[in-house]
Amino acid sequence: MKIALLGTRGIPANYGGFETFAEELAARLVERGHQVTVYCRAHYASGQRECRGARLVVLPTLRGKHTDTAVHTLLSTFHLMLRGADAAIYCNAANAVFSYWPRLLGIPTVLNVDGLERKRRKWGIAARGWYAASERWSTLCPDRVVTDALVVRSYYRERFGLDTDCIAYGAPAGPSETVAKLAELGLERGGYYLYVGRFEPENNALLVVREFERSSAKRRLVMVGDAPYAAKYIRQVRSTRDPRIVFTGAVYGEAYAELQSHCHAYVHATEVGGTHPALVEAMGRGCAVLYLDTPENREVAERAGLRYSARPGELSARIDELEADGTERVQALRLKAATEAAARYSWEAVADRYERLLESLVARE
Repeated sequence: MKIALLGTRGIPANYGGFETFAEELAARLVERGHQVTVYCRAHYASGQRECRGARLVVLPTLRGKHTDTAVHTLLSTFHLMLRGADAAIYCNAANAVFSYWPRLLGIPTVLNVDGLERKRRKWGIAARGWYAASERWSTLCPDRVVTDALVVRSYYRERFGLDTDCIAYGAPAGPSETVAKLAELGLERGGYYLYVGRFEPENNALLVVREFERSSAKRRLVMVGDAPYAAKYIRQVRSTRDPRIVFTGAVYGEAYAELQSHCHAYVHATEVGGTHPALVEAMGRGCAVLYLDTPENREVAERAGLRYSARPGELSARIDELEADGTERVQALRLKAATEAAARYSWEAVADRYERLLESLVARE
């Protein structure tokens, strides 16, 4: 099949979960003999015209918090309709309305809606309204809707009566053995806790910093992440004077894998969305996991991690527990996480599910 993938910033991935999804899925579909085109934003593109066998089409956009995604997906849709394809995968519920247009030319479309984006505190009234409307459009515009968590699938079923295809996010298999990034940052294996995420309010980076300040941990806290439109919040997060806390900015590739693989424990604090990529990836690397207790996070990590609430003092108490328990408990948590990830979040299984879904839609057309 000729398959197009739209709605992300593009690949190679060096931003977020949708970009990693696009790269990992595209590469595996190429390995299965399909021709895959991934649409990339000009300000994000690396200059490559191919990545892991997938063709890259670079198009401009109107940069801005509220325009970047919509404008680029609009232009990508025009290009797709001119160029043609057998099927298209759209990412992000905000792009729902565009997923209808290729269908007019006989190109079936699949929409991965991710989580409930309208709940993110970074959005104003207009953006939240667009996302709320897009949830409804998601039930009307594409041929099929994909959710990556049972919680989100239940929401669409109960709210709109729509039965979505639930296909999870994928996880890497096993830890990295290299330690170059650790040496660069002056870290030791098992000598730090790790947080990964964009520094935005609903990802609770500030909560993690404040709770770690309260803890008696001898280890360090490594904060990996940044955000393009949250300068004030980032200043708050970085205002700590605790010498145990290290800020790295965004980290990708092998360096990111190293930080996950060798941490004492991974602290997950997001509260909005479906299956969070960083949590699944940490489990795949075999991290001991501390996770904020939300339905989405519980669905992924309940059998593999330790949960905490946002109540003051609870996360710091969990950290102190792990400090006191030594390595035996941490090793047990690491084994549980790796086992769960291998059983439930294989990229190969994800690619199989998307391939079968696309084949069924193309055969129907």
